[in-house]
Amino acid sequence: MKHLLALVILFSMSTGISAQDKNYKVKVSTVFGDMIIKLYDDTPNHRDNFVKNVKSGMYDGTIFHRVLPFFMAQGGDPSSIGAGPNKALGNDNCQVLPAEIRSDHFHKKGAVAAARLPDAINPNKESSGCQFYIVQGYKLTDAQLDGMENENYKFPDVNRAYYKAVGGYPYLDMQYTVFGEVIEGLEIIDLIAAMPTGGQVKDRPNTDIIMKVTMVD
Repeated sequence: MKHLLALVILFSMSTGISAQDKNYKVKVSTVFGDMIIKLYDDTPNHRDNFVKNVKSGMYDGTIFHRVLPFFMAQGGDPSSIGAGPNKALGNDNCQVLPAEIRSDHFHKKGAVAAARLPDAINPNKESSGCQFYIVQGYKLTDAQLDGMENENYKFPDVNRAYYKAVGGYPYLDMQYTVFGEVIEGLEIIDLIAAMPTGGQVKDRPNTDIIMKVTMVD
């Protein structure tokens, strides 16, 4: 057994594969189709919490309750299941998670990030343990990106290229924990973001976009 463990460790070191790597994927099913999300292994607390929520069925029947075109679609609030049109959503009682903000995880189109309370009452940028959002965003120019930089933060070349070619929402970089990304079905976020809103609850689609979330083998 000791020899086997040593071989596993040696293989991990030689291939760059961590013993903590899980390579988890989840499927978010909606009326528009399915999105396959890859969860990042280097945000392990958010990864494991999301997997726990999915396996418990927490997200099944929840809706994308906050949708802002060219920005994002937010969901995952357990209280949104069967919620009437007048019910205020997004004020969940889920546990909070310590931030796992990384410069190499940015708000490109399809990024999956944890919602959280504002800095004024949440200076440590702790994440909601259930609510998440998927970025739609839009394409940006070099001039726009230059205007967002300062002496403390410059966009890495990879991030800049993605924002220019595919799009995203760089205003939130280094502010929220990005813990995954859509790797299949990216067009679904465009369809969700195009849904009319403006009913009795601000930014909630007039027709509920219900989700079912399952693990992918």
